[in-house]
Amino acid sequence: MAKDDDKDLSELEQLQLGLVRMQAAAAESGDRVVIVLEGRDTAGKDGAIRVITEHLSVRNTRVVALPKPSDRERGQWYFQRYAAHLPAPGELVIYNRSWYNRAGVEVVNGFSTPAEQAQFLRDAPDFERMLVESGITLIKFWLDISKHEQADRLKQRRTNPLKALKISALDAVAQDKWAEYSAARDTMLERTDTPVAPWTCVLSDHKKPARKAIIRHILRSAAPAKIAGQIDAPDPDVLFPFRMEAINEGRLAK
Repeated sequence: MAKDDDKDLSELEQLQLGLVRMQAAAAESGDRVVIVLEGRDTAGKDGAIRVITEHLSVRNTRVVALPKPSDRERGQWYFQRYAAHLPAPGELVIYNRSWYNRAGVEVVNGFSTPAEQAQFLRDAPDFERMLVESGITLIKFWLDISKHEQADRLKQRRTNPLKALKISALDAVAQDKWAEYSAARDTMLERTDTPVAPWTCVLSDHKKPARKAIIRHILRSAAPAKIAGQIDAPDPDVLFPFRMEAINEGRLAK
C-alpha cells in the first residue's frame, strides 16, 4: 500500500500497518521479539492477539499457548518447554500465557508446590535477563480486568455458543478465588518486574482502547526508530508501567 493512502486507514489499521512494517524490517535485520500476555480469565488476551497478528506473516509469527505439561515435561527444567518456542531471527513469538502460569494459576489452584513457586520467583528474572542479553526484545503485558467485567464476560461464555471453545474448568473458580488471584498477581508483578524485563499494565475492561494501546507500546518498544517515532504514546489511563503504587492506589483491580 502506498504511503499516500495511509490517511484513509482507520486508527487501528494505521497501527496494524506499523506492525507490518516492523515485521518487514525485522525480516531484514533478524530482530527477535517475544511478547508475553498475562491476565485473569477473560482479560482479553485472545482478542489482543487477533488484532496484533491479523495482517502479519504466518511464516514469521507464532502464537504459543501450551497445554498443561505432560508427565515427561513435569520432570524437566521448568522453563525448558517455553524456551523451545523462542523466536529465530526475524520472528515474533507471542506467549498466550507463559512461564508465569507458575506464579498465577498454579499458585491459586495448587498445581505446584510452594517450594516450586518460590524457586520460580527467584529464577524468572534471571531467565528473562538471559533472553534480553541474547538480543531478544521482551515485552511483558499484564491485562487487568475488574471483577464485575469478568463476571459479565464469563456469563457470555456460558450463554453464547460461539464462545463455547473458550470455556475452561478454571472459569468456575475465577470469581470465587478473585482475592487469591489478586494476591498472586501482586506478588508476581512485584517480584518479577525488573529494569531489563519490566511489566506493562493494561486496563482491559474496554477492549478496543486496550488493544490499540498494546499495539502502540509494541511499536514504540520493538520497531525501528523511523517507525516507532511516528507512533503516539499509549493513553496513560489505559496502559502504564507497573509500579507498586498501582496496587497501593487501586489502579489494578482488587
